[in-house]
Amino acid sequence: MAGRHLVMSAARRFSTSSSALQLVKPPVAVYGVEGRYATALYSAASKQKALDAVEKDLSAFAAQIQKDKRLQDFLHDPSVKRSLKAEGMSAACDKMKMNALSKNLFLAMGENGRYGIIPKVCDSFKIIMAAQRGEVICEVTSAKPLDAAMTKEVEAAIGGLLKAGQKSKTSYKVDPFIIGGLVVSVGDKYVDMSMSSKLKKYEDIIKSAA
Repeated sequence: MAGRHLVMSAARRFSTSSSALQLVKPPVAVYGVEGRYATALYSAASKQKALDAVEKDLSAFAAQIQKDKRLQDFLHDPSVKRSLKAEGMSAACDKMKMNALSKNLFLAMGENGRYGIIPKVCDSFKIIMAAQRGEVICEVTSAKPLDAAMTKEVEAAIGGLLKAGQKSKTSYKVDPFIIGGLVVSVGDKYVDMSMSSKLKKYEDIIKSAA
């Protein structure tokens, strides 16, 4: 019962601080359920001048979820009561000394059964904050690490897609599954130039012709 009361209280506070009042429009639109959560959080944090603190909280928690298998299992285990998850989440937020808005967001998401999209909400908020600074979040995935020449070529191509005054914030990751080529996301634009996607396309054509 205590956990339920904790979550409902947090959900009401988050709703009052974001939805009940006029929303502050973010510098870039983010979509889906995760986009709505991120937009509401941006609005609430803007009004309380807590954007930097909230951004730090979400980045830290996203990293924690990614590396902590026990936390992942706890949040996604359907046999664990929602009230117990709320208490665990509250304790984790307090241990990380989160801003009240960040904590209320996570508890409200838990009340709505949305723990599974926490990483996506964090990513959406990161996109909003990058746009606030005139940055565009870019991610380049390759089958193996790019050499200096290829990296320079990719960054030049990304630069050609940006508007005046924008700057890219590019991260690189390696995924052998794509076999060859690149998968590039620039803001909300996504280009799959991987060998695996081409092979899948050919496979679908062959299957449809059979």
